[in-house]
Amino acid sequence: MVFQLEVLFEDDYLAVIHKPAGILVSGNSFKTIANALAQNIKGSNLPDATTPQPVHRLDFATTGILLIGKTSSSIRALNKIFENREVKKTYYAVTIGEMNDRGKITSEIDGKKSQSNYTLCESVPSEKFGKLNLVQLEPLTGRRHQLRKHLSNIGNPILGDKEYGIENLILNGKGLYLHAYSLKFIHPFTNEEVHLKDDFPQRFKKIFIRIK
Repeated sequence: MVFQLEVLFEDDYLAVIHKPAGILVSGNSFKTIANALAQNIKGSNLPDATTPQPVHRLDFATTGILLIGKTSSSIRALNKIFENREVKKTYYAVTIGEMNDRGKITSEIDGKKSQSNYTLCESVPSEKFGKLNLVQLEPLTGRRHQLRKHLSNIGNPILGDKEYGIENLILNGKGLYLHAYSLKFIHPFTNEEVHLKDDFPQRFKKIFIRIK
């Protein structure tokens, strides 16, 4: 039984899909995004067409936009633009507590430097959590669990984060409120700017009425 993936964009070189929460991008498990791609994405007509594969990762619990390569040369080229930090990634998270309007968070993760920038978009009072914030995030590096660790480090953990949250402020059963919202990059084969977005999940819209 193959599960359906929402395809946001595709051409002969690459595709962009929506990754649902609670599914691994790749790995030993049978139910992964990587295993479902061939049934959801059109085959490339180019001579070096290959099994489509993700060129970056999103956490198991994170939702949002995921970039897929469809040819051998495209997978190499997309990996390279990620390595060279030529892809602008924008995430949104719902965080807990009082926050500054904007900030830069830097730390070492697994012995490597990391940086994330954030902008506070909206705050609403919450009976259980005191204050909930809609925060736009721009990770400038791509370390494991970077955004989750960075927000936890400044005392504003992501809502629903069981691993890096504050013990008495854990939200159970609703998942992690972290969403990969957009990717912006120069297409390595057409040289056109690609700027693709994956709309906010419904659960974000329930908290912040102004999100369209």
